[in-house]
Amino acid sequence: MRGIMAAAIIALAGLWTGPLHAEPSPPEPRAIVERAVAAHGGALWLDPGTLELAGTATFYDPATGAVRSQADDYRMWRTFEEGRTAAHEASGKVRIIAKAGEKVIFEVGYDGQTTWTERGIMPRAEADAYWASNFGFGIIRSALEEGFALHNAPPRDIAGRRTTIIRILDPGGAQTLFGFDAESGFVTYMAFTTPRGFHERFYGDFVRLENGWVQARRVTLAYDGLIANSVFWRETRVGAPLDPSLFLPPVP
Repeated sequence: MRGIMAAAIIALAGLWTGPLHAEPSPPEPRAIVERAVAAHGGALWLDPGTLELAGTATFYDPATGAVRSQADDYRMWRTFEEGRTAAHEASGKVRIIAKAGEKVIFEVGYDGQTTWTERGIMPRAEADAYWASNFGFGIIRSALEEGFALHNAPPRDIAGRRTTIIRILDPGGAQTLFGFDAESGFVTYMAFTTPRGFHERFYGDFVRLENGWVQARRVTLAYDGLIANSVFWRETRVGAPLDPSLFLPPVP
């Protein structure tokens, strides 16, 4: 009797440790990134030159969960740097302004060397930490270049949808996680470790422009699992000339 029971236990253990149906092998990470590039607009998405976004944003108090402020006018202007190799360092040029009516909630800019806010020029060490907590998405545009490493990570569900996760390591070893919707190929998730905490972004409400560019109109940012803010883009312009004065830091 004991022998029969032992045999049964061994058989059951085999059922638990060995899956009934083998999971299909995940696609190669390079193929996943290539599919995402094509899905988002191909060559234009890889090298847009400039990007201008306008919409609204909601900012939360992480201690209470209450809405801290709401920007009814939230704008970003961006120029891109070719050949980017550092995932979490400032690159190109950027300016962001958040306003509630005529009141400036905050402003931040970078002209390629100097970082400033509505309070004035930001010291270099502080600026490096600030951008290390914010820059990250654009590195996917360089991920297929020499010196980058791509690795599969366990998949997950995001917003109820199957999502493929890829680890992208830049030539310096900095890691960024990217999530790709299994059906559309769109980038719906990004995450990396920052001086501020573990940073995640969730992208949704995608729209395709006439030029083929695909833009996420809803972006939610979180640190250590707590939502910091959500942005809702209404307007998108790609590749249009930008006034150089947008990126001039204030005179001390």
